[in-house]
Amino acid sequence: MTVYHLAVDIGASSGRHILGYLEDGILKLKEIYRFENRLIEKNGHLCWDIEGLLKHVKEGIAECARLGYRPVSLGIDTWAVDFVLLNEKGERISDAVAYRDERTNGIREELEEKGILSFREQYARTGIQYQKFNTVYQLLALKKEHPEQLEQAECMLMIPDYLNYMLCGKKAQEYTNASTTALVNAFTKDWDKELIQKLDLPERIFQKISEPGTVLGELSEEVQKKTGLNMKVILPATHDTGSAYLAVPAKDDNAVFLSSGTWSLLGVENREPITSEESMRQNLTNEGGYEYRFRYLKNIMGLWMIQNIRRELTDENGNRPSFPQLIEAAEQAKEFHALVDVDDDRFLAPDSMIEEVKKACADSGQPVPKTTGEVMRTVYISLADDYRRAVASLEGLTGRKYTSMNIVGGGSQDMYLNQMTADATGLTVYAGPTEGTALGNLLVQMMTENEIALLQDARNIIRESFEIKEVKPQ
Repeated sequence: MTVYHLAVDIGASSGRHILGYLEDGILKLKEIYRFENRLIEKNGHLCWDIEGLLKHVKEGIAECARLGYRPVSLGIDTWAVDFVLLNEKGERISDAVAYRDERTNGIREELEEKGILSFREQYARTGIQYQKFNTVYQLLALKKEHPEQLEQAECMLMIPDYLNYMLCGKKAQEYTNASTTALVNAFTKDWDKELIQKLDLPERIFQKISEPGTVLGELSEEVQKKTGLNMKVILPATHDTGSAYLAVPAKDDNAVFLSSGTWSLLGVENREPITSEESMRQNLTNEGGYEYRFRYLKNIMGLWMIQNIRRELTDENGNRPSFPQLIEAAEQAKEFHALVDVDDDRFLAPDSMIEEVKKACADSGQPVPKTTGEVMRTVYISLADDYRRAVASLEGLTGRKYTSMNIVGGGSQDMYLNQMTADATGLTVYAGPTEGTALGNLLVQMMTENEIALLQDARNIIRESFEIKEVKPQ
């Protein structure tokens, strides 16, 4: 009898329900349901349609039932840092404000100017890099704008935690996502109460931290009636990067990992955090991973820029160029050369990504791209160069020499970028699988259910189950 597991993988632009099962030692996947995720304007902020997401999660489960599948378990992963607050009745009392909103502007500077908390101390304790949208800054921004919400709140749940709660009624904060709040101590792997007290945040809202592999329970009776199914709700690495890193089929410890999607997360796995002054200066992060491994990595803007350019090029009939067409345009502009800093906040949510790339080139005294191909070429060159610098930083900070790069996620299909990455870094690139995040989600469910014994066994299964393309530097 085939044993099915369901991964609900929600990214910044879309979500999928993917069934996974083992057949003769090979991991097979079947996409069941796909839906759009988008930002909405609400109460003066950019927000996620959190109730719309919940509706889609349930509809995807119901689609499993309609198709005759009865998975034994379900796991949800999403992006990190964003959250909602619940009151003592378990009711949501805050919007799911998105990390691209501007409410956190100036929060770090205010903390330092008032002598409340220096980033140096925060990094030494949590190991989490500075990003202006880190959860800690979002909570402080909320405290300024809506103090009444924090006063009423009994619980803070990250986005996947909230969806789990609405499915099975269990409040739990999963470790990999909690670590991205910059409020979890990297050494104790628990909430840093001293930091929380310094920031005058209510300690009661921070729930007990649970590890990936924790079984929360089963679907509530209400959800069972709505979907026609019951199954266990298991915590995967609910931070999508944590799940993606699980699925990296690295052959040895000399590999750099790159989860390539809307964001590019480039790094390595460490057993201990690195919270040195130099690590802080270079803005690398120590995110919590499966089995308390640390994902020591750099957050890079990633394919967000390309996704926005493509969206901007939509014509009056709703047609937009394909990714292969954009790559072809970049290839035709191979004589053009300009670099932008893809990690600059100016690219987080510009009115026009195309115009912002042009302005960045002009501001730095470089040639200004005129055609779509030249804009695309600029973004590609800049991404590959950022990867090069990130690898150099990792080697300097870990004292290790890396010989290859494993790229997983949707971006691993972009062989043009893969070749540029190999050329820029001098590393052999192994591209694939494309479903990195969903695979990592499924692997935790299968290990929890004792279908797979060890993480290395899981990674060996990935290597045997999916095509991995080798790209050598030219």
